[in-house]
Amino acid sequence: MPQLIVRGIEEKVVKKLKARAGARGVSMEEEHRRILREALFGPSGKRASFKAHLAQMPDAGPDELFARRKDRGRDVDL
Repeated sequence: MPQLIVRGIEEKVVKKLKARAGARGVSMEEEHRRILREALFGPSGKRASFKAHLAQMPDAGPDELFARRKDRGRDVDL
């Protein structure tokens, strides 16, 4: 697996990373990997359910607006 070396990191960044890793019970290296993955690929937690996606949709109005009209066909000359 490839390695990534990052030099010149500010001390306050290192301390913050160490604290964040400790709070999650992982190494600083693992926390660094998680941060990079999330920044590049988005949150990797559980996928939102279909219900959650539907709940995020804006209200488009009452259901009556979307009721289908009875199709009576069209006049055709034979």
